[in-house]
Amino acid sequence: MKCLLVYDISHDATRTKIADFCLDYGLDRIQYSAFLGDLARTHQEELILRIGERLGDRAGKVQLFVICDKDWRQRMEIIQEQEEQDGDGV
Repeated sequence: MKCLLVYDISHDATRTKIADFCLDYGLDRIQYSAFLGDLARTHQEELILRIGERLGDRAGKVQLFVICDKDWRQRMEIIQEQEEQDGDGV
C-alpha cells in the first residue's frame, strides 16, 4: 500500500533518527519531513511503534497516511527539474 509519512519534530537527533527509520523501511524522501513508499500493514505498524519509542516524551507530530490505488492514480503533481547552466551563466 502507498503510504505518506510526514512529521514535525524539533529535536535534531530524534528527527534524524526517524528519517533513518523511514529510509530503512524503503520509503523515499520527497520533502525534508515527508516520505513516500509502499508498506505492508505490518510494516506500517512496526514503523509507527519504532518512531513512537524513539520520540519518547519529546514534542513532535508524526502522521502516516495510507493512500488507496484509486486515490493514488488521481493525484496531481508538478515535477520541475532545475536546468543546468552553461559556464557563462546563460
